[in-house]
Amino acid sequence: MDVDILYFAWVRERIGLDREQVDPPIEVKDIAGLITWLATRSSGHAAALAEPARLRAAIDQRFATFDASITGAHEVALFPPVTGG
Repeated sequence: MDVDILYFAWVRERIGLDREQVDPPIEVKDIAGLITWLATRSSGHAAALAEPARLRAAIDQRFATFDASITGAHEVALFPPVTGG
């Protein structure tokens, strides 16, 4: 199951990529599992994804909670919360 992962803002900067295509292992079923698995891909991934509570996610351009299933997802975006000001 190939999934496009999009990274925004400081998440993108720490990972050094704005997107990548991945094929998560079958046991990765939701956003939380995906983040845990992605964090093992490089030191940049580990740094960017070390505090999942500081992240927000979207599946196929719809906001998603960390327990949302990624089964059938084409795209997952990971980004920091948007702040105003």
